[in-house]
Amino acid sequence: MRLSGKWAFCLVWLVACATHAAPVSTTDDTGHSIRLSAPATRIVSLAPHATELLFAAGAGGVLVGVSEYSNFPEAAKRIASIGGAAAIDIERVVTLKPDLVVAWGSGNSARQLASLRSLGIPVFESEPRDFAAIASSLERLATLAGTEAIGRPAAQNFRTRLQALASTYQQRPPVRVFYQIWHEPLMTLNDSSMVSSAIRLCGGDNIFARLPQLAPVVSTEAVLQANPEAIFTGGEDDPTALASWRRFPSLLAVQRNNLLVINSDWLARSGPRILLGAEQLCIQLEAVRRKRS
Repeated sequence: MRLSGKWAFCLVWLVACATHAAPVSTTDDTGHSIRLSAPATRIVSLAPHATELLFAAGAGGVLVGVSEYSNFPEAAKRIASIGGAAAIDIERVVTLKPDLVVAWGSGNSARQLASLRSLGIPVFESEPRDFAAIASSLERLATLAGTEAIGRPAAQNFRTRLQALASTYQQRPPVRVFYQIWHEPLMTLNDSSMVSSAIRLCGGDNIFARLPQLAPVVSTEAVLQANPEAIFTGGEDDPTALASWRRFPSLLAVQRNNLLVINSDWLARSGPRILLGAEQLCIQLEAVRRKRS
């Protein structure tokens, strides 16, 4: 039977609607299953890195709320704020009527996330600890938002760029490094962090990789004893962040002037721009190698 143009259009429209309304499901970074009756049309992000992941996955157009410091891309600045990651405004989130919340596993309050779940709001916990998880996050978030046509190519592009960096730098002679995330108290990250993944990608060796805590407090004496060849931190807005180490002229990183500052938004956020931070780190560690006699 041949359908008229009018009926053919209606049939296509009905199929499209049925496809759009089909349930979608995936798992978050904690292994919990997230199932939606249809792709999300109102999403709230509770962390800057989650905001960047959602935009890169093609879901920026359905973001109705973001956390403080969600400053990339530019469009994120125009979305309603729901407060800081550590203390979100639950009432504000609820009034936005999200059908999906993307949270920061270790950065948001567990009590507040439980409150959202008790209200029937699906919560996807995002906690990428390596590059593979970032690429996978793009695909999984795209599944929940119904934007696979954008998210899957974005994930593949990320993997291609990652492979190019690994081929260039991962097998270079190792550089022992100390990553300083804060100075009072002196804090760093262990090997479970995304920053350590970047260090390994660049042929670096995190001197505190084996500590059990994700973000341990360490002593100045421990750094001096480990005697790293390079010390780096995030925050290009404060080039003096590592100046205090210059009072230890016997420290190898000081002797060779290997006190490095990396763009913190690139390196410290577990989003697609981390490859920009990794590339910056790789280039700087290569300069460290060239200073060897």
